[in-house]
Amino acid sequence: MKIGILGATGPAGSGLAARLAACGQKVYAGSRDQAKADATVRELAERWGPRLAHIEATTNAGAAEAAEIVVLATTAKATVATALEHGARLAGKPVVSMANAMRRVGSSFEPVRIEEGSIAQAVQQAAPEALVAAALHHIPAAALMDLDRPTLHGDVAVVADDLEAMRATQAMVSAMPELRALDGGPLANAVALEAFCAVLLTVNLRYGGKASLRLMPAS
Repeated sequence: MKIGILGATGPAGSGLAARLAACGQKVYAGSRDQAKADATVRELAERWGPRLAHIEATTNAGAAEAAEIVVLATTAKATVATALEHGARLAGKPVVSMANAMRRVGSSFEPVRIEEGSIAQAVQQAAPEALVAAALHHIPAAALMDLDRPTLHGDVAVVADDLEAMRATQAMVSAMPELRALDGGPLANAVALEAFCAVLLTVNLRYGGKASLRLMPAS
């Protein structure tokens, strides 16, 4: 699988790039600045060695063009603008939005409402020909980056209107051992995924935990 990560120099993007590359996927680690992408990939290679043989530094444009599936790993504020900038390159491709719009208020996090409903829905409007899915909101960046912990534990709800986007995103998630990709329904449900991240972070902040999402089947 050829995976392009736009914004791969941030915590979430670099963690996801490292984890996927270590699992044998071809990863294009993108940035607005080629030099910044080079530096990030160099740091990852120095830290993890030959496990990251399948990662390549490039620009966001290069990652969007080369990949079969694209992940928007930029900050929440930059995600929609990035989709708009590269809309033509994203056309016809599965595009995964993993951003959460939230703010910290005292000892809590609160979701920030946006006009389109969710960041993922705003991405779909910004890049109407892209096959948008939303996923990976509840997996901590630090856990993705810690390759000495060979497996992650958690469920990843994937929401999408397009069947190809759903299947491609589930396949990418499933490439990471112990992550279970679940069909969470249409893209409209991204509102719930993004908002729940505020709840999860608040629980972790108040109790000093590192909890992620785990859904148990009914008995």
